[in-house]
Amino acid sequence: MTLTTERYVRIVAGAFVLLSLALGVAASPLFVSPNFLWFTAFVGANLFQSGFTGFCPLVNILRRLGVPEGCR
Repeated sequence: MTLTTERYVRIVAGAFVLLSLALGVAASPLFVSPNFLWFTAFVGANLFQSGFTGFCPLVNILRRLGVPEGCR
């Protein structure tokens, strides 16, 4: 299985959302501050806008690193 830019974006976005929720929700044993929920909102907003515009900073970085594009 080859990891493509699309898969990396899904993996990184999912990891960021889970981590920021774990750090921002008071019921979590990893709770630090509710301000981490702003990062969750940022990731969601970035995914939303990239769906319409096609612009994703992580994809640009992955392309420069030579990660193959496309869905497999």
